[in-house]
Amino acid sequence: MPPRASSPGAPPVASASGGPGGAALRTAALAAFVVLAAALPQLPVPDFWITQANYIGLYALVAMGLVLLTGVCGLTSFGQAAFVGIGAYATAYLSTALGLSPWLNLAVGLALTCVCALVLGWITLRMSGHYLPLATIAWCLALNYTMANMEWLGKFDGILGVPPLSLAGIDFTRARNIYYPIWAAALVGAVALLNLLDSRPGRALRALNGGVTMAEAMGISTFRYKVQAFVIAALLASVSGWLFAHFQRTVNPSPFGIKWGIEYLIMAVIGGVGHVWGAFAGAAVVKLVEDQLQVLLPRLIGTAGNFEIIVFGIVLVLVLKYAPQGLWPFASSWLPAPRRVRDWEHAPPLAERARPAPGTPLLEVERVRKQFGGLVAVNDVSFSIRGGEIVGLIGPNGAGKSTTFNLVTGVLAKTGGSVRFRGEDITRLRSRHIARLGISRTFQHVKMIPAMTVLENVALGAYQRGGSGIARAMLRLDRAEERRLFREAERQLARIGMASQMHEPAGNLALGPQRLMEIARALCADPVLLLLDEPAAGLRHHEKQALAGVLRQLKAEGISLLLVEHDMDFVMNLTDRIVVMEFGTRLMEGTPAQVQASPAVRAAYLGTEH
Repeated sequence: MPPRASSPGAPPVASASGGPGGAALRTAALAAFVVLAAALPQLPVPDFWITQANYIGLYALVAMGLVLLTGVCGLTSFGQAAFVGIGAYATAYLSTALGLSPWLNLAVGLALTCVCALVLGWITLRMSGHYLPLATIAWCLALNYTMANMEWLGKFDGILGVPPLSLAGIDFTRARNIYYPIWAAALVGAVALLNLLDSRPGRALRALNGGVTMAEAMGISTFRYKVQAFVIAALLASVSGWLFAHFQRTVNPSPFGIKWGIEYLIMAVIGGVGHVWGAFAGAAVVKLVEDQLQVLLPRLIGTAGNFEIIVFGIVLVLVLKYAPQGLWPFASSWLPAPRRVRDWEHAPPLAERARPAPGTPLLEVERVRKQFGGLVAVNDVSFSIRGGEIVGLIGPNGAGKSTTFNLVTGVLAKTGGSVRFRGEDITRLRSRHIARLGISRTFQHVKMIPAMTVLENVALGAYQRGGSGIARAMLRLDRAEERRLFREAERQLARIGMASQMHEPAGNLALGPQRLMEIARALCADPVLLLLDEPAAGLRHHEKQALAGVLRQLKAEGISLLLVEHDMDFVMNLTDRIVVMEFGTRLMEGTPAQVQASPAVRAAYLGTEH
């Protein structure tokens, strides 16, 4: 579960193990829930209860996909109902028209859903802002309209007589029997998502919600992960549709329209859009309350209609205002907060890059230029860095220092000029490709994931040093690699004096420790060249001294550094050379002593040569 200080919509760190008491209690609670779920059909409860539970399980599967897509990745979609329809119609048609086995139909339906999700995701996920939800509404309407107007799909009447599931002679026409495959699918899906979120690709997915700049700088292909999250959410919806078709024994277009796309999103938000178990809470609340409203509202109003949608709209607004994290965080607050078990102490170290020899040409920036319309932010700036060297980039506010950083690291496209790194032209490479070559960086304004722990934020920096993908993470086959990544993250935190804070939520840190955490994250990438944007800002005097010692140690290890900093004492006592910028141009370059003695530099900072 997420830390108590997590931000609204923060993804869970659900599979992180807690201390002995907290972990045991959470495990016991989960075991009790599974036992109760398994025993429910065998208890003397009304059949209506079992039917309601079946619907809750089906809805939770779809809502879980939205937890991943919207809560974790920050991608709003109203189109999940259409993927439920693809799974339902695929098995209904193949079962009735071709007589294929429902289990074979499941594979066909998932394959069809995957193809549709890849195509739609490739097109729509390039959009951002309000264009993305609008696009999902458009293709949801299009797919639903297609289902309703195809003669071979029964048009608006749909397909009748869908055969029941059959396995080992069990009669799945009974609600109490089909309950088990529905809830088995829901619980397996939940565990798989929890495993995913507590992994290398899971941290990459969670980095998408705060923007892509930081994630790309860690070597993460953000678009690829968006598409993968979109496909996973679609596949979960398709499984729900497959089960729905064999549970209802009939399909028609009405449950797969935009109304249901909105309701699934409401379920995720009310339950807790950033929390996997919130999908179950939201599905249960919406289903049970909706049924009661459908009985009570017509009596109160005196006429029939779908007035429960109005009530849910009001409830959604209230939830977003007063409980933006939904119901699950409130329910889980009664359980102890988790704490990850430190099981990586004896894990093998990660492989490291070879360092360039001292004095070897490393980075060559030639006449780089950046224009924003008529504004020239960086005007033909040139400088170079050699192996084992610390170079400072200084200048008054607005001189173009951070923009130059963004040009070197590929965050911004260059209007002109070139950049070479270790002899290779990287002028047109994207930031993730540049990061994979051995250039790592921090940011002027700290970029992190507040809901993740310090340790997890730093481990994100080692993303490119691992190789486990989403499938291995879901099956929890990546634990050996995870231990190696966390071992490296703790080593870098210890280097900057923050090992004691590794289990703290990153959002709880003050600005100074956040900057130190960013440096540890950048070091986790095993860089050859480290770019630090105002690393000493917000640090106290003794912390600056400790940081300077760390940077000198990095230099001794063969790592070159380029840093932007406004603390002149820090810069002058640390750097080998300094490049001074003013109004986007290079004013001068020299040793700290030469820069201090320069009348031009004094004029730039003080407005006078005297």
